[in-house]
Amino acid sequence: MNELFKNYKNWCKFLGRKHSLRIVTGENIKPSYGGEDESFLRKVVTPIYRVIENEAQRGKNGTAPHSSWCNYDDLNESPDCFSLGWPMRDDGDFFKSTFVSQGRHGARKKAGKTGKSNFVESRSFWHIFRSFDRLWTFYIMALQVMIIISWNNTQLNELFQKPLLFKLSSIFITAAILRLLQGILDLVLNFPGYHRWRFTNVLRLLLKIIVSILWVIVLPLLYIGSFENNNNVPEFITKILSFLGDTKGLPQLYLLAVAVYLLPNALTVFLFFFPMLRRWIENSDWRIVRFFMWWAQPRIYVGRGMHESQFSLFRYTFFWLLLLASKVAFSYFIQVYFMDTQIWYAIFSTLSGGVVGAFDRLGEIRTLTMLRSRFQSLPGAFNSFLVPTDKNQKRRFSLSKRFAEIAVALDMAAQFHGKDSDLWKRICHDEYMKCAVIECYEAFKNVLNTLVVGDLEKRTISVIFKEVENSISKNTLLTNFRMAFLPNLCKKFVELVEILKDADPSKRGTVVVLLQDILEVFTRDMMVNDISELAELNHSSKDTGRQLFAGTDARPAVYFPPVLTAQWEEQIRRLHLLLTVKESAMEVPTNLEARRRITFFTNSLFMDMPRAPRVRKMLSFSVMTPYYSEETVYSKNDLEVENEDGVSIIYYLQKIYPGSNSLLYTISLISFFFFLKRKDCLRSVFIDEWNNFMERLDCKKDSEVWEKEENVLQLRHWASLRGQTLCRTVRGMMYYRRALKLQAFLDMANEREILNGYKAVTVPSEEDKKSKRSLYASIEAVADMKFTYVATCQIYGNQKRSGDRRATDILNLMVNNPSLRVAYIDEVEEREAGKVQKVYYSVLVKAVDNHDQEIYRIKLPGPPKIGEGKPENQNHAIIFTRGEALQTIDMNQDNYLEEALKMRNLLEEFNEDHGVRRPTILGVREHIFTGSVSSLAWFMSNQETSFVTIGQRVLARPLKVRFHYGHPDVFDRIFHITRGGISKASRVINLSEDIFAGFNSTLRRGNITHHEYIQVGKGRDVGLNQISLFEAKVACGNGEQTLSRDVYRLGHRFDFFRMLSFYFTSIGFYFSSMVVALTVYAFLYGKLYLSLSGLEAAIVKLANRRGDEALRAIMASQSLVQIGLLMTLPMIMEIGLERGFRSAMGEMIIMQLQLAPVFFTFSLGTKLHYYGRTLLHGGAKYRATGRGFVVRHEKFAENYRLYSRSHFVKGIELLILLIVYRAYGSAAIGGAYAFLSWSMWFLVCSWLFAPFLFNPSGFEWQKIVEDWDDWKKWISSRGGIGVPGNKSWESWWDEEQEHLQYTGFMGRFWECFLALRFFVYQYGIVYQLHISRGDKSIVVYGLSWLVIVAIMITLKIVSLGSKKFSADFQLMFRLLKFFLFVGTVVAFTLMFVLLGLTVTDIFASLLAFFPTGWALVQIAQACRPIVKAIRMWSSVKALAKGYEYLMGVIIFAPVAVLAWFPFVSEFQTRLLFNQAFSRGLQIQRILSGGKKNK
Repeated sequence: MNELFKNYKNWCKFLGRKHSLRIVTGENIKPSYGGEDESFLRKVVTPIYRVIENEAQRGKNGTAPHSSWCNYDDLNESPDCFSLGWPMRDDGDFFKSTFVSQGRHGARKKAGKTGKSNFVESRSFWHIFRSFDRLWTFYIMALQVMIIISWNNTQLNELFQKPLLFKLSSIFITAAILRLLQGILDLVLNFPGYHRWRFTNVLRLLLKIIVSILWVIVLPLLYIGSFENNNNVPEFITKILSFLGDTKGLPQLYLLAVAVYLLPNALTVFLFFFPMLRRWIENSDWRIVRFFMWWAQPRIYVGRGMHESQFSLFRYTFFWLLLLASKVAFSYFIQVYFMDTQIWYAIFSTLSGGVVGAFDRLGEIRTLTMLRSRFQSLPGAFNSFLVPTDKNQKRRFSLSKRFAEIAVALDMAAQFHGKDSDLWKRICHDEYMKCAVIECYEAFKNVLNTLVVGDLEKRTISVIFKEVENSISKNTLLTNFRMAFLPNLCKKFVELVEILKDADPSKRGTVVVLLQDILEVFTRDMMVNDISELAELNHSSKDTGRQLFAGTDARPAVYFPPVLTAQWEEQIRRLHLLLTVKESAMEVPTNLEARRRITFFTNSLFMDMPRAPRVRKMLSFSVMTPYYSEETVYSKNDLEVENEDGVSIIYYLQKIYPGSNSLLYTISLISFFFFLKRKDCLRSVFIDEWNNFMERLDCKKDSEVWEKEENVLQLRHWASLRGQTLCRTVRGMMYYRRALKLQAFLDMANEREILNGYKAVTVPSEEDKKSKRSLYASIEAVADMKFTYVATCQIYGNQKRSGDRRATDILNLMVNNPSLRVAYIDEVEEREAGKVQKVYYSVLVKAVDNHDQEIYRIKLPGPPKIGEGKPENQNHAIIFTRGEALQTIDMNQDNYLEEALKMRNLLEEFNEDHGVRRPTILGVREHIFTGSVSSLAWFMSNQETSFVTIGQRVLARPLKVRFHYGHPDVFDRIFHITRGGISKASRVINLSEDIFAGFNSTLRRGNITHHEYIQVGKGRDVGLNQISLFEAKVACGNGEQTLSRDVYRLGHRFDFFRMLSFYFTSIGFYFSSMVVALTVYAFLYGKLYLSLSGLEAAIVKLANRRGDEALRAIMASQSLVQIGLLMTLPMIMEIGLERGFRSAMGEMIIMQLQLAPVFFTFSLGTKLHYYGRTLLHGGAKYRATGRGFVVRHEKFAENYRLYSRSHFVKGIELLILLIVYRAYGSAAIGGAYAFLSWSMWFLVCSWLFAPFLFNPSGFEWQKIVEDWDDWKKWISSRGGIGVPGNKSWESWWDEEQEHLQYTGFMGRFWECFLALRFFVYQYGIVYQLHISRGDKSIVVYGLSWLVIVAIMITLKIVSLGSKKFSADFQLMFRLLKFFLFVGTVVAFTLMFVLLGLTVTDIFASLLAFFPTGWALVQIAQACRPIVKAIRMWSSVKALAKGYEYLMGVIIFAPVAVLAWFPFVSEFQTRLLFNQAFSRGLQIQRILSGGKKNK
């Protein structure tokens, strides 16, 4: 209870108010808000909901500016709640934004505006500086220092000379200017929320600006006035300084001013080294402390006291000091500066992550050979971490160490020649072999004693065992028995055990024969001397006239089949395993996934993790999975339906899973250790999956599977468990319950119950099921108490009413998993006050008797989805979760039984020491299981794997800036539901809701850790289009994060080095990606200007005359560093750490050969486009990627729609720049040009052709023809209301401009301003034409615009003529076109003859005029209302359509040419599916279609 109200009490204390908690005495009292039905809903919940709903409507579905409506944070931070009182009044300021129909005073109030609280999310690039002003101040000051040192040609030994130090002191003037800029930005960007400003906050901002202005004036005046030669000082400055008298002492005065200016910074540096003192100051309620903190930062409840321990501070400070020292040293000689920190971070984080991972013991066991070498210590590690101990009670369960060594022992005994004692010593030398031999012998005796019931037979067996044991005791076993025949005896016994496993009554005769064969092998082959007693018994059997073990119907000698108990079945299964495991390398699991899981689990036992408590003492937890309408279980039609290539899902799966990548080996962990041997690996139990499935169904042909409904149902599940479906996720998460039941059994069972085996409990009798005190009932109760799984299927109610098969599939999941709970929103129509209205309920159901039964039904004040869909889905269901912890699992995830066994250990991390604060989010690593589909999926898998392992490892340690990047992190449930929840759901701004949960946890003094001894499976997008949509969503989310108050507060409340970590691991990466592109643009446009203006030729000529090769080298320098390529560094380190560096280098080489740099460079374009567009215009939205099996050909039109603006337009622009520079550049010719531009050509080719290179069948001629026809149809189709963008170019074109319709004035201004760059081509090239004859006057440029106007008029005439004359006046229209054609020919002839026009001029003019036309289109789109008003929009659309057609031809033509050559298509298929080829996958058959292969 204290934890539940802790945050509320602290908040009240912070505000200086008394909390409203009342002590509950248990009496039956009437609530203060009334005791009627739904009174709390009507009087408390609904009014607050109406405020939130009204503000969401103001947001216009996320299209309105953030400053015009209140999001979740504004309402959460609003202080107006204290004006409401309790019972809550409905006339408070908090409700002024809603209509109150019948308030306390009965009057209907007009809607007002609630207003922003503390922060306004204004859309501006300046947020990057505003949130991280210390970073940019440091960068600019450091750059200034390097420029001063370089400008003065200073040597290292001259750095501390007085004149230089004085010049360097000018950086404080720069700092003052930047501080003033920060203050102005705080005021301007927060101005839209002025009506909610507090006086103290306004006063603070104004005072800071005034003080900054004073420093900006004082410091430069004192600095300039201190020059020794005052003659160079401007006169007005001299007059200003005249009041100081003699200016010779000004340097000291200036330095004194600098010292005063630096006092706050000195205090900050002092507190930096004492984080404990800083925490106390920020949390202090002393007035003097509050006053000084008020000046330093606004007084807000969140974001206080986030400083880490001294040790953590030292670690990330040391990390950044090394990094910055390397950066500054490198930047001094090679100026890349603002980009290179991201590069250095990639290098240092890779090294740091490798070191931390090595100390965490990752990759110590990465092969089965390594596992065998550590096998002796495995049982101890297993018992230490996974078997809880009780100090007051002896450990009752221990992992058995008796593993199968029978095959080796048999060979040893059969071939041994010597004494019994020597043989026994050799067997005892291996403890596991000794245990295995003893166990087999005892089991052999037990089996025979159980089977044999005849008196004569029992006496015979007793004599044999007595003789054997006497020989053993006298060390005469090898003398009395021929051990060479021992393998024959074992072979017969194995056959007997196999029959006992099946327990088939019809094989009773076979059992008798086998027993007789065993007796015969022993007595005739193995015994050296006859045993008299045995001979007498043999004579007795002959006298009775029957053979031994034959018996009669009245008195059987063999009891077969025996009574099947769980204990018996377990013993027989174990005995069979001990006897049949062989010493052969061929018996190891060939399945790579099986090896990975085995090695990871065993390696994790040697990592640092808490000891597991008993199940009753562990923290209880819930798992929650949001679901909307994705696939639950594939239907029969889903499996059978064929795509355009004739490939169905079931056909695809049959080829993808011919004999590897099994996902069905969830072996009991205890059984796994029984399988394992010190010198052996696992027996090869993972065979051909499809054939194994067919064998289970007893089907010989594929067609037989479809004949029975039961088989079809199993087939649907078989396929669904190999896709990214809800069925697979539920199966994986229910392993938690299965693991808890097993662990509870080991905790609670007595010795007899353990000997009977776990199966005796999992298959209980009817009596045990009914008994509430049975072990079965206790285990079920404990598992239910400690684990809850809620799938929040938002529209399950609507799916039921509409008869959607998904509802039936979800119900079947609940039936098959009785502990699964489903939460959904139920929309029903009810009559209230004579009116029928829609009412919403949040409902939780479970399965009872094959139907869903309601557990809870909670009435809601209105539709719960008023923000982003996924977080709202989670928010409505979180109330149904239980326990202290909550794990959020996405619908593309899986789990493994052996990992579920470690959940108790993970939850104990909440009680472990992780610094000054206990953990509030436990990070869990993921294994990406979709990397084997194609090379592209492999690239994405490696990239994601490096992020969820080494990336997050470094974020947690040493940087301490790990947040929540999605599932499967485990939340401290109580901490988060009392501090804003786990899912902020405001439209657009909280698009990436996952990371905001991490922001919120950190700002509220939480602690986020990362743990790699446990993992969860995760599926990822495997097609290029899917990947691009996902990266677009993430980039848009980062763009919105840049505007958020969370980023601003973290950027200001973190210390300097932790702030650096935060920046470069979040929005800084995307900003750096954008800077890379801007650098390319700036470089090429700069080269273009120098070339066309003639400056470049003059500079090169000057360099040649002076012999200054360095100057020429500068003109041909390389300015682009491929950040995309550096993304491979963490991959290499992580692969090397976990699989060996030889494997890492091999995979690195293969990735380069498979053109991974093309993929990463292409992805860079996606990130920079959507991040920049979101910051400038907004338009962020959720983009569904789909989670199907993507091995299909994407049509050219689809690729064009998706990549036209993000890649193709930019690629063609860079292409034109490179061509123009090649044509007119002077500094880079021949080899110099290639050296200068190779990386840019690589960038252009990647952006233009990667979608076709990574598109299956992208160079197949038949597909190319079909794609061209489809694209022509699409671009020619007219749009209109209801016509989707994938059916018409016009509709798509309008959709692409949607962000411009809602952008603000500054967005339109910058769109127009950026489009002006395209006029540079025309302005520069027209003066290079032969027709201009060297004339540099403005008239030439004006005439070029006349040409453009003439072309536009001609096109407009043709367009109008086609509309008005083509139908009724065909002859007139044809004459019009004829005269236009003749006029054009005449005009060109005259220019050729009279003006000296050349063919080269024509091509150059195209390079000049085409960009100009595109600029006009871009400006017209930004000014759409004005263009529509002057009725020119149709002309703009026609011009844009022409450009789109031209771009399509430019991109399509090279692809079509390459498609003429068949070897290109074969090479591409091999390139895309190399992993599949290496697994023996016939991918060509899939791509060529399944119809002809069936």
